[in-house]
Amino acid sequence: MKEELPVVVAFDFDGTLTNSDTLLHFIRFNKGTLRTIAGFLRYLPQLVMMKLGAYPNYKAKQKVFAHFFKGMTIEEFNNRCDTFAIENRQRLLRPQMTEKINRAVIEGKQVVVISASIENWVRPFFDLPEIMVIGTQIEVVDGKLTGQFTTANCYGQEKVNRLLQLLPHRSDYRLIAFGDSRGDRELLAFADESHYRDFL
Repeated sequence: MKEELPVVVAFDFDGTLTNSDTLLHFIRFNKGTLRTIAGFLRYLPQLVMMKLGAYPNYKAKQKVFAHFFKGMTIEEFNNRCDTFAIENRQRLLRPQMTEKINRAVIEGKQVVVISASIENWVRPFFDLPEIMVIGTQIEVVDGKLTGQFTTANCYGQEKVNRLLQLLPHRSDYRLIAFGDSRGDRELLAFADESHYRDFL
């Protein structure tokens, strides 16, 4: 009898595990509503072109991120990420998806959260050591954020690439994936079992 493969369950974060995109929430949490609106208005042309597919997603995201957080110390940034997760976990996480994660952990499956959001504020949402988090990573020089990313935006094919960096021997595990948007298409196609907008 063939031995059953271990199972890896990969979850997208924004819109799948959460009820909305966390970038805007995180910025508003730290900068307030008026400064958030002003910052987004400054980059409105790039954001509109991004939605139309005429401007790279990662460039628009990086410009917005740098506008709000460039020059902040990594210690302060991480503290704000922790506080954001603690104060918003219950409001932002979908209860039914949290239940799926907890069930997977109890069943001994490897859980991986893969997000285009910055890894620093995604990780504190999940305080179990059995849950791995993969996200977009930020550059720090002399203890301060440069506003640049050190990895490609963890979106589309990059989600598959980053998963394979973490768990390279694909034939050694069965992959189940959950997603909700076009940024998850490649990951869902790569999985043995895929669930699109399974929270509905």
